[in-house]
Amino acid sequence: MKPSPFFADLRSAYEAELDDLMTDSGGHDVLGKRLEAKRNQLAQLVPMIECNPEMVAVAFHGAFRFPSPEVMRAVTAQEPEDLPSWSVLQAGIEIAPWADELAAIVLTEAAGDRFLVVTACLEFLQGQPVATDDSPGRRSEAPDEEEADEDYDLDEAGADWLAEQGFDHKDRFSGE
Repeated sequence: MKPSPFFADLRSAYEAELDDLMTDSGGHDVLGKRLEAKRNQLAQLVPMIECNPEMVAVAFHGAFRFPSPEVMRAVTAQEPEDLPSWSVLQAGIEIAPWADELAAIVLTEAAGDRFLVVTACLEFLQGQPVATDDSPGRRSEAPDEEEADEDYDLDEAGADWLAEQGFDHKDRFSGE
């Protein structure tokens, strides 16, 4: 299975977000407690569904079952502009009763429909084997200088945004 570039990138961010929630500084498993906190804070997190969907999507971790994985494989191969609506996708998945209230909160937002589709796709991809571009007949290429500059610009923008939210600004090169 090979997700679209959109979902491949977002999947990494989603899995990193889940990993960050998994344990506390002492190494204790606190995922359940932290997910509950995210769910309780969902109304305050909704403004982030467009810019950082992975940070909000974790509130739905464990909410979906996928009776037709082939449907989800097809959807996760799509780019964002080609995704089905939530009502179409919802017909082919099961959502836990506890998540219905969360979905209702998200659906009050203009981007809520798309967010729920993306969230279901991220949950489906989480735990699926990762396809690589290094399959026979393919070769990996190093990013060109322009792509490296774009990556740095995104890293810097992200660090600046975090600093605006009250987090310490981390310098990418000095580790401070």
